[in-house]
Amino acid sequence: MKKQVLSFIKRYKIHLGILLFFLVYMLFFDEFNWLRIRKDNQKLKSLKEERAYLRDKIKDDRLQLKTLQTDTQQLEKFAREEYLLKKENEDVFIIQEEE
Repeated sequence: MKKQVLSFIKRYKIHLGILLFFLVYMLFFDEFNWLRIRKDNQKLKSLKEERAYLRDKIKDDRLQLKTLQTDTQQLEKFAREEYLLKKENEDVFIIQEEE
């Protein structure tokens, strides 16, 4: 078996060398090499995760918008919490926790 492999290598060494060169070139030096494809796949995965997160956020924001458009108490609460708005005879105290 070993002799057959060695004789095969001796007979086709030029062809094997060309094949080896071609494989190395395609894996590492071509425009669409293995490293670039791997990096692009990782980027695609992260973009898909970001898209799913943003779709969920849009869904939540639409629900919150609908709630704020229909419920005035929720609108007041939102304005007080997010924009620190107050009524005329009211004082607002901001409490921040230290980390």
